[in-house]
Amino acid sequence: MAAYMPLVQQLLSGFATQLGGPAANISASATSAEATATATPLTMPTDLSSLLTLLLSFSALRDWMKLAVLGGMIEICRRFVFGGYNKLINSFFITACFEEQDMSYEWMMVWLSKQPSWSKARDVQISTNSLANNVAIFLDGEDDTSERFKSSRKLAYLPSLSTTYNLWYKGRWMTITRVQNQTGWYGSKEQTLYVSIMTRDHRILSSLLQEARRDYLAAQVHKMCVYVSDTSNNWRHVACREKRSMDSIVLDPGVKNILVDDAKDFLLSKEWYAERGIPFRRGYLLYGAPGSGKTSFIHSVAGELGLDVYIISLSRIGLDDSALGELVNALPERCVALMEDIDAAFTSGLNRDTTAPTVDSQDINAKPVPGAPPPPPTMSRLSLSGLLNALDGVGAQEGRILFATTNKYSALDAALCRPGRMDLHIEFKLASKFQARQLFSRFYLPAHNPDTMLADDKEDAAEEEGSEKGSVDSGYNSTAGDEVDEKEPPSPVESIASTDVPESEKPTYNGTSHQTRAPKLKRRQIAELAVRFAESIPEREISMASLQGFLMSYKTRPFEAVAEADAWVEKERTEKAAKERKEKEAEAEKAKAAALAKEKAKEVAAEKESDKQTAKT
Repeated sequence: MAAYMPLVQQLLSGFATQLGGPAANISASATSAEATATATPLTMPTDLSSLLTLLLSFSALRDWMKLAVLGGMIEICRRFVFGGYNKLINSFFITACFEEQDMSYEWMMVWLSKQPSWSKARDVQISTNSLANNVAIFLDGEDDTSERFKSSRKLAYLPSLSTTYNLWYKGRWMTITRVQNQTGWYGSKEQTLYVSIMTRDHRILSSLLQEARRDYLAAQVHKMCVYVSDTSNNWRHVACREKRSMDSIVLDPGVKNILVDDAKDFLLSKEWYAERGIPFRRGYLLYGAPGSGKTSFIHSVAGELGLDVYIISLSRIGLDDSALGELVNALPERCVALMEDIDAAFTSGLNRDTTAPTVDSQDINAKPVPGAPPPPPTMSRLSLSGLLNALDGVGAQEGRILFATTNKYSALDAALCRPGRMDLHIEFKLASKFQARQLFSRFYLPAHNPDTMLADDKEDAAEEEGSEKGSVDSGYNSTAGDEVDEKEPPSPVESIASTDVPESEKPTYNGTSHQTRAPKLKRRQIAELAVRFAESIPEREISMASLQGFLMSYKTRPFEAVAEADAWVEKERTEKAAKERKEKEAEAEKAKAAALAKEKAKEVAAEKESDKQTAKT
């Protein structure tokens, strides 16, 4: 303090100089006499106590201090009064907070979008996102069956941000406020919904949540929701998909029943697991050739069980053991957790090219091969032990069903495949003749209409009776205006060829247009074509995805699909042989490069040894 005293003295001296000078002294007895007095200079403080005494000697400063104390007391009283008032008012309200990443947030948003009071709101937000697809608000002149409505995205009225709305629920006053906050290092935005109900009964809030949940489930009765993880390790809803029928999945006999029955039995056995002290978890490993229907089957199973799908990408940037454990622990009790290409997470990351160089687990410390391209970067920092702990560790979530897929079953570690982690292993093979026949039938059979199917059965019986009397079946169920020539099916190429366009400028056309009309075939005729088509497909050589792609090219031309099947199979065999030959050449080049590198290393080692011997001599 003594170090600052000279500076304080200088400041006060200047202040005293401004205050000094002539001062008027007016006398009561004299009318216009003026006397000039010289102000005495102020005494400079030498210590802290004298400084405080000097400051308090100024009347203006004392007045300001009085005002500050008085204002502080008034502010304290104001806060006390308003705090007590707010506490009293809040005692009559129940306030609930709904975070965006929680499922209850979507329940409330769907419930709010269905409230009739939104039609009178003056400030609303119009939404066409996936949430709005659950509940539609029809515009004037539109209804659920209008073509224009079906072709456009559905609309919904939602609460605007940072706006408070007043509603009534079961005779109780309710306020709704939706706010948006910026969180995280990357500036991600999260929304929060605040609901306040003027009641002291928690049963009103429970009733509201149950009603919102029922409305949400009613909107999702035919849908399956898909969730993915973000960089903050939170599950986010990305889409809702229509449930896929199990009949649309064509597999070998018995495969679907084995897995679906096992999953249903698991979901009903929670008490059985608890009584025996077994963790309530179930894992399925689907392995086999690419395009054999593994992912499609998981989609169908999730819809059959009424569960949502949570996709766990093991190759996500920044994913480590801790993040994976956090994601798995955040899974709901009843859900399907999907890990696709589980082998790729520990071999070559996202690179699935078999010709690309891979790093063997035993050659991690090996030197790079001279001239070889660098290995693909590993995007995740996930270890096998971290994955195993996430699947069946102490903190692993129970009640979930895990599906893992792989194209390289032999590349998986035995610890990953053991029971308790992957309880049931199912192989998905290449297409069989049975699958080819079933797929063809599903492509060209009409929609499942019981009345139509019954009529077709009667017509088939009548035609079979007529064929015994010598009648000939043309292969079509043609009516007036629907005549279709078997040899010349309608095609949009004819309209292109009929125009006056030079041959060199005509667009190339592959496949068929959706405008092309397909012949109306009976089920018996389609079954006969399916048998002929299956005879052209070799056993276990072509994937189901390739078969589906081929039939998509003949979407409305079943006869051409059967006729061109043999040529297509030969083309597939040729391309497959060329690919295998290329892979063998790449493997040979890789082995040759490794041998050259090994010889080079031996030469370098020999030279070093020779230099050592020379140095010794």
